[in-house]
Amino acid sequence: MKTVTRVQTGVRLESRLLKVLKALATELEMSLGDLLEGIVLHAFEGKAPFSPATLRKIAALKSVYALDLTTEDSHRLREEESHG
Repeated sequence: MKTVTRVQTGVRLESRLLKVLKALATELEMSLGDLLEGIVLHAFEGKAPFSPATLRKIAALKSVYALDLTTEDSHRLREEESHG
């Protein structure tokens, strides 16, 4: 095992995406931070982060939380304007 220094961050994410990530982390019995670190480290090496079984779990969770975003939506999202 490697020793690392972790920092708290205030990252903003799309709400349904966050719900799916939190639910997946719970399913995999890991923290949200550990899940995100794993996804990013896999992506940095051009590797797929999920097994076929985990992808099936993700598809089910996306359905539960009505997450219809895809990679085509990446970098094309805009926030709703607040009315207040």
